[in-house]
Amino acid sequence: MSDIFENDIDEENMNLDALEDSYSEEESVVGYEFDQPLYCLKLFYSCESLYAKNDKKLDLNPGDYVIVPTRYGRDLARVLGQSKKPMGVKPSDVIQIDRKASKDDIAKADENKKREAEAFKVFKEKVEYHRLDMKLIAVHFLVDEPKALFFFSSDNRVDFRELVKDLVSVFKMRIELRQIGVRDEARITGGLGVCGRPFCCHGVSDKLRPVSIRMAKDQNLSLNSMKISGQCGRLLCCLSYEFDWYNEARKKLPSEGLRIYYDGTNFKITEVNPLTSMVKMLGEDGRLLEVNAKRFVKDGNRWKIN
Repeated sequence: MSDIFENDIDEENMNLDALEDSYSEEESVVGYEFDQPLYCLKLFYSCESLYAKNDKKLDLNPGDYVIVPTRYGRDLARVLGQSKKPMGVKPSDVIQIDRKASKDDIAKADENKKREAEAFKVFKEKVEYHRLDMKLIAVHFLVDEPKALFFFSSDNRVDFRELVKDLVSVFKMRIELRQIGVRDEARITGGLGVCGRPFCCHGVSDKLRPVSIRMAKDQNLSLNSMKISGQCGRLLCCLSYEFDWYNEARKKLPSEGLRIYYDGTNFKITEVNPLTSMVKMLGEDGRLLEVNAKRFVKDGNRWKIN
């Protein structure tokens, strides 16, 4: 299993901790600005985006197809557009565009789609024959080299050596099986989230950022696992996208539990809502006030209300 994909966690005892990702990434490239324009490409079979140089000065427009080296092999990718100032891109992940796809390349890609549908059936038959616990997610034949990719998911480790031998004898080419996690499965297959929009991992970004329970707590969300998890069974991707905004907004607001003297009474801040910019306070005299956050100012290390 490639380290590019997520690492699954044990879901035997489902609880809030099990909804979190079992890995952590250093966001060291966030804010890093690449020193030259790059083209953004997409591999539609795995829903992955790539950044590439165009040192050969090819005339490229959005919608064009190009041949590039991918981590699976040389293959066809679609040009989404050019980024003048790429941000947060690892230099080691940037590839070089080899050439524009020819009419033969496009025709071969169309032909491969028919072969992929047939390969899907063959794979399922072989899996059933070998009695393996595998769920096939997607099949793809590379355009620029004889190689077939099979993406599958499984709750356990699978010994598929005999299966690979059978597939090689059928397709007469290199076979690569990739076991992927539930978030990767959702990214590839797509679908609609609880918000009614396409999955973030499929329609917004393919970069699977770690998501934690803390992000839900800091956004004042219900910790009901059914409300904060997606169809993949992990925490909603949007929690991590919106967390940065909440984190910055809270720096400008007093924290919950803080005590403040106002209108002749000591008040305790019970709720802070960054979205509405309203702060709720409970006074010792029983009064419950809701104050606009703009009225709070910091005097040294202390907050006060104007």
